[in-house]
Amino acid sequence: MTASKYTPRVVVLSGGTSGIGRIAATEVAAQGATVAVIGRDQTRGETLVAEATALDGDIQFHQADLATQATVRSLAGELLDTYDRIDTLVHNAGLSSRLRTETEDGVELTFAVNHLAPYLLTHELLDRLRSSAPARVVVTASDIHHRATFEFNDLQFTSGYDSLQAYARSKLANIAFTLELADRLEDTEITANCFHPGFVPSTNLFRDAPLWTRVMVRAAAIIPGIGTTQQEGAQRLCKLVTAPKFKERTGTYVTGEGITSPTTEASNPENRKRLWEISADLVDIDPDWP
Repeated sequence: MTASKYTPRVVVLSGGTSGIGRIAATEVAAQGATVAVIGRDQTRGETLVAEATALDGDIQFHQADLATQATVRSLAGELLDTYDRIDTLVHNAGLSSRLRTETEDGVELTFAVNHLAPYLLTHELLDRLRSSAPARVVVTASDIHHRATFEFNDLQFTSGYDSLQAYARSKLANIAFTLELADRLEDTEITANCFHPGFVPSTNLFRDAPLWTRVMVRAAAIIPGIGTTQQEGAQRLCKLVTAPKFKERTGTYVTGEGITSPTTEASNPENRKRLWEISADLVDIDPDWP
């Protein structure tokens, strides 16, 4: 550990087998941390673990499909059984579903994976974060949230589903959740911050998006000056995990320009509280946490 960096001992990171998550997991493990990577693909996870053997720290893989609440709860139990401390919880997994699909819990898929899974996993692991404090929660959001509104009367697009709008709304929810969590944890030693990784056209995020979206993403990937590299996106993630200032700074939204303000739709206290309570109902927990 140097004067300019803080190295957590145990980091839990979802969406860590590809893209910016994979790069960030390797970087943090190289600094000496144990990184518990969560992903859907067993082969990719095992490959990542094998490639990390020469690092100062280590990477361990936990296979889970975050679409179902039972799996999220089972994963939380597995993590609690495996690690006696969790210094940082990073919610990086995400998807964009081309068609409106419901999970076995009856929740629209993009909303379930991108928002409800982080919400529920944070709830399940919060006591371990408390006992490991100072601790951090980091959430991968996006500037695409500027396109979204909550529309609480139809939060899950039961009508008029649009994959890009569903993704944008899930990122709006990520930011609102982070800000509300930060306020609720104000008197603790747990910080909560989120960030925009940039437009990373080489990611697998839009693998299930409509054809026209995938074509645009592929085009952007080969045009110089368009988008952000995976390395740049990963460095933004790593900064929130290792920069000393985020030990105390909380409730922020970070972009390539630094700490910036999200939309008022995301920061509005009434929206945040309503989203929190709806989310608690959807995952069947007491909304008065933490």
